Amino acid sequence: MKTSQFLKPGILGVCLIVASCATTGGVDYDRLTADILKSSFRDQGMAKVSWLEQDDSNRECSQAQAQGKPLDPARAKAIEEANLKTVKWPSNGKFLGDWREGEKIAQSGRGGTWTDQPGTTNGGNCYNCHQISKEEISFGTLGPSLYHYGKLRGVSDPDSPAARPIVEYTWGKIWNAKAYNACSGMPRAGHAGILTEQQIQHVMALLLDPNSPVNK
Repeated sequence: MKTSQFLKPGILGVCLIVASCATTGGVDYDRLTADILKSSFRDQGMAKVSWLEQDDSNRECSQAQAQGKPLDPARAKAIEEANLKTVKWPSNGKFLGDWREGEKIAQSGRGGTWTDQPGTTNGGNCYNCHQISKEEISFGTLGPSLYHYGKLRGVSDPDSPAARPIVEYTWGKIWNAKAYNACSGMPRAGHAGILTEQQIQHVMALLLDPNSPVNK
């Protein structure tokens, strides 16, 4: 079994839900739990203790989930707007790369572990949560099926003006999923530096290129 960077959000998610308990009897359980977590981890290789630190988006969602209630709609909208501002559009103006490379990235869960050397190319681990192509029979169901992603959305020519809204939405969703769903559990591939711009272009091609097996 591959150990990937995507184990990190899952493991830390459990810990951070525990950490969101309220202060009771004069004991700040939030701070106590955070201190225990930090004392139990250490920087090793490219894995850093700083990964335990949540930004406002993750922190507020964790707290709401621990309390068993949805995030306040107004606050959710504000979080989405803030995250949308972090989306970086392709520097060369091209949204799509090579779907063949995109398939390799979707298959790979490599990267982000303490045994990886700095500069190691990460995988996207997309099949861990999504069905993407019919050729792959092992896939997760945490996320929706992406099979026929472009075809179902009427994208016959990704470069056409008509396809632009879907193309931009897909790029933004991969770059920072919280721009469209404040408490999304999808890794923020671009925002968190999991995938490079070029890698995202390749994954975009896998989803939107009419010649990709995804749309056949």
